[in-house]
Amino acid sequence: MGRCDSWVVETDVHYPTDISLLFDAVRKVIELSAKVPVLPGWRQSAHLVKKSKRLMRQAQKLKRSSSKNPRKKAVKEEEIKKAHTRFIEHARRILDKAQKSMAALSDADREQNQAPLERFMAHAHRQIDQIQRRVIEGQSIPHEEKVFSVFEEHTEWISKGKAGVPQELGLRICLLEDQYGFVLHHKIMRRETDEKVAVDMALAAKEKFAALRGCSFDKGFYSPANKQALAGILDKVVMPKKGRLTLRDKEEEHAEEFIAARYKHAAVESAISAMENHGLDRCFDMGLDAFERYVALAVTARNLQILGGVLMEKERKRAARRSKYNNTRASRKQGAA
Repeated sequence: MGRCDSWVVETDVHYPTDISLLFDAVRKVIELSAKVPVLPGWRQSAHLVKKSKRLMRQAQKLKRSSSKNPRKKAVKEEEIKKAHTRFIEHARRILDKAQKSMAALSDADREQNQAPLERFMAHAHRQIDQIQRRVIEGQSIPHEEKVFSVFEEHTEWISKGKAGVPQELGLRICLLEDQYGFVLHHKIMRRETDEKVAVDMALAAKEKFAALRGCSFDKGFYSPANKQALAGILDKVVMPKKGRLTLRDKEEEHAEEFIAARYKHAAVESAISAMENHGLDRCFDMGLDAFERYVALAVTARNLQILGGVLMEKERKRAARRSKYNNTRASRKQGAA
């Protein structure tokens, strides 16, 4: 009987705001431009970074007025717009300067340095556009347009509704373990939620381990289509229903076998907690490939830990039997003497 659940592994990023992301992008454009020996005009790169940071801080410190006086609120809004405008105008000047510098390079130098520069310039242009729309024009930015790190671009904003945790910045990880605690399969979920991966997890685990006959899931994995599809893959599916229960649902979920499986399902939280305590709460490696490798190594380490526990328990029992045998033998010798 397997158990399936998901959690969030955070990426090593700071809390994202429009202007902090713009500063990150502009800073990297300045630093990358200054590192190219043949590019002139970047001698004051350190000064440009400091000026960029100062303008960002000025915009960050301004908060919207909580006053009920419309005039005071309007004045504060105008200050905020001016501070953001100064910052994005400075950023545009940096980007124009970088663009002109790149145009002056030879083909060989441009080919070597263009890709990283263009990557951060694209991030900067996007953030300028979003700041212009959100702060100056008062628009709302759709969630799908947002990026939460210019370095770890795969980072997602995840709200799982946990108490005291309004949001997490990283990627969801789904794992399926057996009744002994071994992880049979894991999946990194990119722009996916639990109900999108339930069937895939069961199929992948069943393909690797044909002896898998059943699996329990949390309520977040539920959908009528998932339950029907899983019933065709596994002999036993324990998946609490979302929302109101019918009489048939109540009968199913109040059965002793269902309740027992739900109690055992909590053990998967122990596996997740163990991996988080051993370093899988946050990935400090850079890039999506490194993130995937980091998670895979953590899962392998968890399985080795469980295997080590099994082997140690066997050795402990073997030592206990040996000790009991030796004690019995010694007692018999003493009795015979």
